[in-house]
Amino acid sequence: MKIAALQMVSGTSVTANLQRAQSLLEQAAALGARLAVLPEYFCLMGQTDADKVRVREKPGSGPIQDFLASTARRLGLWVVGGTLPLESPDPNRVLNSTLVFNPAGELAARYDKMHLFAFQRGTERYAEADSITPGAQPVAFDCEGWRMGLTICYDLRFPELFRALSQPSACDAYLLPAAFTHTTGEKHWEVLLRARAIENLAYVVGCAQGGVHENGRRTWGHSMVIDPWGDVLAMQAEGEAVVTATLDRDRIARHRESLPALGHRVV
Repeated sequence: MKIAALQMVSGTSVTANLQRAQSLLEQAAALGARLAVLPEYFCLMGQTDADKVRVREKPGSGPIQDFLASTARRLGLWVVGGTLPLESPDPNRVLNSTLVFNPAGELAARYDKMHLFAFQRGTERYAEADSITPGAQPVAFDCEGWRMGLTICYDLRFPELFRALSQPSACDAYLLPAAFTHTTGEKHWEVLLRARAIENLAYVVGCAQGGVHENGRRTWGHSMVIDPWGDVLAMQAEGEAVVTATLDRDRIARHRESLPALGHRVV
């Protein structure tokens, strides 16, 4: 299966961001991708945390969800909708959710980000819990015979989530929309992505924001596809890009046969 990680540098206008996402999705489809992943916050990188709360949508209804469904249907493409803000029980917060639409434009899976990023060094501060309610349930889905695990950004630091996604059956690939900061991404992004691929003997698709945004934030980028042996198959450092690679079922089987680590777990 050919997949595409769509790297963006999203801004403060939902309309403009959806237009850029549409162009990238069309490029992915033209390149023969069957599944395309948008980055975290693809629809909005606001000036303040309140901006995402302002544009939140009810599950199943809203212009961002309509865009994802109609584009998937028009292009005949599996679309993994990065993340978008959905209503949460707390009116001052949102759920940071990945929605997956199949080529018929139907909702195939939804995952609400479970681990919320917090970081402070000098004047650089992030606290997702100020505006986001955490999810509670790991989610994997079947895509044309492939088992895909859904994770988001900061989830990358929690290998137990990846293990949980492989129960009762191992995932073939993990999809990770992200908006890693430049500070943390420079040191940790690639090494963590490769670690998750190696320890699970599965593909990992890291789909990131990459550049300097209108709100002044700088994200690390380096969207990449990693194979089950930890090799980087394709990567884009910064800027908008369509990063493609082909998932090979035989490669998964070969590595899991030669190194049957998944069967050696004792805890």
